[in-house]
Amino acid sequence: MNQPTPSVPSAQTAPQQATFAAVDLGSNSFHMVVAREVDGELQIIDRIKEMVRLAGGLNDDGSLDPVVQERALSCLQRFGQRLAAADPSHVRVVGTNTLRKAQHAAGFRDRAREALGHPIEIIPGREEARLVYLGVSHSGGERPGRNLVVDIGGGSTECVIGERFEPIVADSLYMGCVSYSQRYFPGGVIDEQRMHTARMAARQKVEPIGRAYADLGWDKALGSSGTIGAVGRVLRENGWSKGPITPDGLRQLRDKLVTAGHVDNIKLLGLKEERVPVIAGGVAVLSGVFDQLQIAEMWPADGALREGVLYDLQGRVRHEDVRDRTIARLRGRFVVDVPQARRVRTTALTLLNQVAAQWHLEGPWPQTLLRWASELHELGLAVSYGGHHRHGAYVVENADMPGFSRDNQAILAAMILGHRRKLKHEAFANLSGSKHRRFALRLTVILRLAVRLNRSRSDEPTPELTLSAKGDRLRLALPEAWLSAHPLTVADLATEKQRLHHAGIKLELSSASPPQPAT
Repeated sequence: MNQPTPSVPSAQTAPQQATFAAVDLGSNSFHMVVAREVDGELQIIDRIKEMVRLAGGLNDDGSLDPVVQERALSCLQRFGQRLAAADPSHVRVVGTNTLRKAQHAAGFRDRAREALGHPIEIIPGREEARLVYLGVSHSGGERPGRNLVVDIGGGSTECVIGERFEPIVADSLYMGCVSYSQRYFPGGVIDEQRMHTARMAARQKVEPIGRAYADLGWDKALGSSGTIGAVGRVLRENGWSKGPITPDGLRQLRDKLVTAGHVDNIKLLGLKEERVPVIAGGVAVLSGVFDQLQIAEMWPADGALREGVLYDLQGRVRHEDVRDRTIARLRGRFVVDVPQARRVRTTALTLLNQVAAQWHLEGPWPQTLLRWASELHELGLAVSYGGHHRHGAYVVENADMPGFSRDNQAILAAMILGHRRKLKHEAFANLSGSKHRRFALRLTVILRLAVRLNRSRSDEPTPELTLSAKGDRLRLALPEAWLSAHPLTVADLATEKQRLHHAGIKLELSSASPPQPAT
């Protein structure tokens, strides 16, 4: 009996599969990973890794060596070609420890963005740790119990304890395979004293978090990224371990490195040539972590920062943005008046929609920033009323805010700082580039108007208002009857007009006649 041939969806009828890309600009290597979403799960379809050793080009004054810059830019141009057709909202690029420390590398960041074709987020250390944990926990399947995750990069080491997909405590320590190799093994020389000194320095870095980690405890220790993967492979292929990294296996590896005496003499099964120059520093850091946290065994794990960025990005697109949870947590911690925040948010978004095109504020990102700033603009009231804009800005700029890059926090802090009193350009001085400062200034002006219009903290419906813009000129029209009934608001808007004028924004206030009924 002939069976019916199953129908196969055509290219026209097959469901569209979303594609996501994450780029990790690490201190040692640059990584790019591309994945497509299949039935809600991410399937890796492409990986590119290049050893750039950015940390090796970081000078004491925070500048980057020109040769290293060119090496990095060449890599980013190749990455950019792969991402040329990608949906910008499905791409996230993060910079880690070296770019955090490169205080005088703004020009490099601009060139890097141009080469890559996408903006670069410099993420704080604890955000890096959170994303590392997310990548490890998702990539290895759900693991029961509590897990310790350690990731040794070129310039920093991330330590996290968590359960399932949620970190409980996360820390970033300033030690890595590149920085320790340069500092403690200069010229590639390896001896017992240098190894001991580097190992003790790593223990000192770990010591402040040791007690908290010991109190929490863990059921399994996992290690991610290049150094730990390389150590695990070397231990297995040389017969020093049957699977996990152990203290005894690390001791044998350290002995071999000391016996070699110099990186040029290192010959170890399983050790890739590109890893040789930084293996001594990486082993010293890992040994210090083992010593101080008293780790009995650690299993190399799949997944790392870039996979964490992918899963976090997928959550943002699917409206499961960890940043929204962060904002809600801050609101709760500082007992923000939520109804008032919502009033300001509603008015601010209404005003934004009316001037978005004229002020080049189209798209979801300005709306998202204005929404967050509206919800947190009174954060500082928990400290005191006087200067609460300054208190709120300080908290937002310096708090541990999961999901946020440094630039995200800087923009939010600038908006909160500028939402009341005098509007000074100094509030936006920490933002990179005049274009970003103008962007933040305009969003802050809209926030200021929304705050003024809701000063009464009343649930009375906001009047029908019209805001229009032409360059740095604004025209705000409100119903004449409403203005007559709200003299305090009229006075507030008159004061606002003067303050905006000092900031280069000319505000015109006018009354709008009520619409006439159709005849």
